[in-house]
Amino acid sequence: MPAASTWLAAPEQAILAGMPYTKRRSEWRLARWTAKQALARALELSPGHEVLASVEVRRNEHNAPVAYVADEPAAVSVSMTDRAGWAVCLVGPAEARLGVDLEVVEPRSELFVADWFTAAEREVVAAAEPGTPRHELANLIWSAKESALKVLQTGLRRSTHSVEVTLIDGPCAGWRPLRVRDVEDGTVFAGWWARFGTFVLTAAADRELAPPGPLDAGVPEALSVAVPVHSWMAAPRHDAGVSSPTVPPSAAPGQG
Repeated sequence: MPAASTWLAAPEQAILAGMPYTKRRSEWRLARWTAKQALARALELSPGHEVLASVEVRRNEHNAPVAYVADEPAAVSVSMTDRAGWAVCLVGPAEARLGVDLEVVEPRSELFVADWFTAAEREVVAAAEPGTPRHELANLIWSAKESALKVLQTGLRRSTHSVEVTLIDGPCAGWRPLRVRDVEDGTVFAGWWARFGTFVLTAAADRELAPPGPLDAGVPEALSVAVPVHSWMAAPRHDAGVSSPTVPPSAAPGQG
């Protein structure tokens, strides 16, 4: 990522200036840089800093991201996620509601699964082989829930038990299908998931869409060898006289 912030719009620079904690600053800058790169590719805009400064991801009344270009709503929908020094932006049709989530495949305790998953989801995880297969499933289901809750534009303000994930057999160009059911009203959201090295990535939408594809051909390979990083731990507060640490290049795949 560039050290300078000339690619941020004036309102974005003001938001960044008010963030004292390095972790939040790093994640926020990374997510915005990734989103601007993805939107520039999807909308066929120049990637120069002056043009990128005209591209913004604002928040609507539900705190969901909305893309703007030159103060006008962009003709696309967008969803964002970041995890452990890496970020993903999903871009799709303007009329669609999207959700995307990136997770590290790491151990999840039985207590975590019991607290956050439905009974059916707990059975799926329990039936998996111990170790990596079970950890992958737990993180996959958690990620799919987060993606679906972004489609609903509630995030974790809504109970994770209110959405239930079903995995479907059958790969499709590296992506496998899934479905997420809204337990409250029965609505079913279409979704996809893929494993990229240490990470699992999920995407969901309020309608049937083709599996996500990279806006940059090198992104899947880059994410597949990505190493989770937590560089902010060296200087937790940005305003303590220590400059913000450098984070690795971002991943900007996905046009649903």
